[in-house]
Amino acid sequence: MCNPKNTTSHYTTEFPLAIEEMKANPVSKRRFSPTFKPYNNRQGFAIFDVQELIPENHIARVVDEMVEAIPDERLYTYYTGGGRSSYHPKMMLKVILYAYSQKIYSCRGIEKMITENLPAMWLAAMERPDFRTLNDFRGIRMKVMMDELFETMILKLIEEGFITMENYFLDGTKIEADANKYSFVWKKSTLRFEEKLKEKIRATLANIQEIAQAEGLGLGSLPEDETEPEQLADLAAQLEEQAELLTKEMEGTKEMPTRKVLRKKRSVLRKSVKQIRQDFLPRMEKYAQYHATFGDRNSFSKTDPDATFMRMKEDHMKNGQLKPGYHIQMATENQFILYYTMHQRPTDIRCFIPHLEKLAKSNLPLPKRVIADAGYGSEENYLYALGEEKEPRFSLRDLY
Repeated sequence: MCNPKNTTSHYTTEFPLAIEEMKANPVSKRRFSPTFKPYNNRQGFAIFDVQELIPENHIARVVDEMVEAIPDERLYTYYTGGGRSSYHPKMMLKVILYAYSQKIYSCRGIEKMITENLPAMWLAAMERPDFRTLNDFRGIRMKVMMDELFETMILKLIEEGFITMENYFLDGTKIEADANKYSFVWKKSTLRFEEKLKEKIRATLANIQEIAQAEGLGLGSLPEDETEPEQLADLAAQLEEQAELLTKEMEGTKEMPTRKVLRKKRSVLRKSVKQIRQDFLPRMEKYAQYHATFGDRNSFSKTDPDATFMRMKEDHMKNGQLKPGYHIQMATENQFILYYTMHQRPTDIRCFIPHLEKLAKSNLPLPKRVIADAGYGSEENYLYALGEEKEPRFSLRDLY
């Protein structure tokens, strides 16, 4: 701490001058007026080269270079010609891929990005496709050409020497679907409900047979065990004809007891027709659609029929809840995705052979070594890797 007193050899604490007589030294204070760079957004101006405003290492330049490597002939095959001129497919691809790299996925968001984002403006060459055009291109044309474009990109990386297809690192991951987690349909439950429906149909047919024999109705032979929807529809038509005959018979008589008996018979027939057409046939059709959707699966989601209920790694409730999702098999090398397939099977073992079979049908070269974890280890997969030839398809290594 600084002491303001002056000290001498005689240890005096007196100031040479009184405090009132001491004059403070004036401090020079210059004042600066604020200055700004010229600004007027109402003034017209022209940008002669937008490309100069984009850095050399920008992701937009990478997207531009990769899409330009695709031959135009491959893209033109998806256009039939005629009508109004279309936006160039390379421009549409560049804009959509760049939007994905910026985590923009909606068509309205991409449309907004084209009008506000400078790299997107450059990729679009100042064109402004609306969200409907973007959605049609992405949902129709891009969906068909995506596999071919992906293979073209991989072949380009092989040509440039970034990947060699020697080490094929394969692993799977589960992605949760954008579906209601309570919209499940289980195959076991469907089979149980279908069996109960068949029992109910058999009981109803037996009741109709008894009524037909007691009343002398000409219904012919009724189905017994395995009942098809067409047979039930024919039976409902026959019952409806018999009900119409009873109605005409009621109109021809005026005796109340007779009309009461005929009305009771007609009520029984109409009740059976209603049960067949409004209950049995719709449920049989629904279960048939369920079986067609199941395939070799045990479940699916009503809001996303392609999704299968699986156990996800992210189980926040710690109760092993099944959620709708997809199983993605993905192979990499040098941080590049070499190939991918999407499966409806929850385990890696059952996805190994379908993944490699689809890879063999593509234009990509087969890898020399497939490197995977123990989740793929099974006798069937080992036999497939060995193959029927003398030399194995892939070299076998220990499991890790």
